Amino acid sequence: MGTRSNGKLFFMCGKMAAGKSTLSRSLAAREGAVLLVQDELLESLYPGEFVDFDAFLKYSARLRATLAPHVVSLLSLGMTVVLDFPANTRKSRAWFREIYERAGADHELHFIVASDDLCKRQLKQRSLELKLAPGAKWTTEADFDEVTSYFEPPAPDEQFNVVRHERA
Repeated sequence: MGTRSNGKLFFMCGKMAAGKSTLSRSLAAREGAVLLVQDELLESLYPGEFVDFDAFLKYSARLRATLAPHVVSLLSLGMTVVLDFPANTRKSRAWFREIYERAGADHELHFIVASDDLCKRQLKQRSLELKLAPGAKWTTEADFDEVTSYFEPPAPDEQFNVVRHERA
């Protein structure tokens, strides 16, 4: 029996509405990868429970704890995995590191660089396309400002394999 190489983990960093989900879908298609989308999983498991940012943090932590061993297994079996989960703080990026290191897998951190103005325009457009009510949660500039206040771009000392995407 031949030797099997471990898989590769792709994950995203970028402000709200910068294009992380669009890039995730593109990478998954290009790489023939398993795609796991945090927003879809959270909405399926906890419908209607995201009333504020604290609720999002609570439920996303549960989801991460549940999924981590499964993602490690997939990577250990040689599969490529794209996680459409935000790697927007040092703490969140440590979770991704733990996964690929436990699996002995390679990784790419895709960092989308986009201005606040561009992200707010894209947020407004996305809300229109999804036919969300004006002012629905996670659609306003105030929501963007709250979420973005926690954003920390990846730093060289974190030593990730970063692929930058500049959005104009």
